[in-house]
Amino acid sequence: MSGLHVGIIMDGNGRWGLSRGMPRSAGHRAGARALREVVEAAPDAGVATLTVYAFSADNWRRPPEEVGLLLRLFRAYLRSERAACQRNGVRVSVLGRRDRLPPMLRREIALTERQTAAGTALHLRVAIDYSSREAILTAAVRCGEEVDSARFEQLLVANQAHRAPPVDLLIRTGGECRLSDFLLWESAYAELLFSPVMWPDFGKPELREAVAAFRQRDRRFGAITPAVMAQAGAA
Repeated sequence: MSGLHVGIIMDGNGRWGLSRGMPRSAGHRAGARALREVVEAAPDAGVATLTVYAFSADNWRRPPEEVGLLLRLFRAYLRSERAACQRNGVRVSVLGRRDRLPPMLRREIALTERQTAAGTALHLRVAIDYSSREAILTAAVRCGEEVDSARFEQLLVANQAHRAPPVDLLIRTGGECRLSDFLLWESAYAELLFSPVMWPDFGKPELREAVAAFRQRDRRFGAITPAVMAQAGAA
């Protein structure tokens, strides 16, 4: 499966709801609908792997009522979208810790991963109870004194039960400009795009626009492109 790896920090749900005179929970429910639209649009936009930040390890600090709502929404999303993902060739994987998740959600995750494992149109990776720093630290401890980049990366994804290519494009919605402990290792050379659009309003047009902007960027990975070298030689 070729194509882009796009990571998305789905930010702005709560603020979206409050700005419309509704509770934050309304924004989270609208955000689930937005994810459905983006997943459907991703393959046609040239995206092969889509990793979305649904719940960080730090989100446990939120009020218990909101945390409970989010966990129920994750379970409901998996249950409602599983058949469509299987039908449309979308493989679903979940990143992050699972020991702190409710047993019913863990069972839903396992069932969804098992039933969608053959999907090849899109790899949807959902980060729940995820911390990139924690994943890096765990891999470093396991590496011990035998520091090797390839071995370290293997250990870094050991708990993910799957591998994914480096992130090409990292999008954060909602107007904030920070990474918030998301895919720090995998995004070392990612192009960053910070959108003012709140996540519930981010859909197919916004995804296409983001990918189009990405394709206009000059990715050098620390090197110098032949065009720049030729220009320098002519000068």
